[in-house]
Amino acid sequence: MINTKTEMLIRKPIAEVFEAFVNPEITTKFWFTKSSGKLETGKHVTWTWEMYDASSEVAVKAIEENKRILIEWDGYQSRNTVEWIFSPHEDDTTFVSVTESGFKGDADQIISDALNSKGGFTWLLAGAKAFLEHGVQLNLVADAYPKGLHED
Repeated sequence: MINTKTEMLIRKPIAEVFEAFVNPEITTKFWFTKSSGKLETGKHVTWTWEMYDASSEVAVKAIEENKRILIEWDGYQSRNTVEWIFSPHEDDTTFVSVTESGFKGDADQIISDALNSKGGFTWLLAGAKAFLEHGVQLNLVADAYPKGLHED
């Protein structure tokens, strides 16, 4: 089974970083544009990326405060699992690891989806880092595929 892993050190305390990923009032500053609610174990929410007219139904499987988030969402060809692990690091910083698994399809499709996942979560963590450390909204997710540039 292929899964992707993307990691980044964020120079903020673990409680602040964790909250940024479960609280849509913060997450919308660097990832999706709307959410139907905060992440809580057993809850179902919808994340929306208005710039792409896309959304995903998210089932929250586990929340371990300041440690772990586990969700299932609409992946590429199937429902995929995404897990965030938050680890305390020196000088009150946080190391965030994001792993996505469950890719389906033929070998070419799985490789393509896994690469897209890795890229997407790289944008996510870079945007979170910029926002949490410096208060800057880089719009990385929104600007990755601007309308009209690659339309067929």
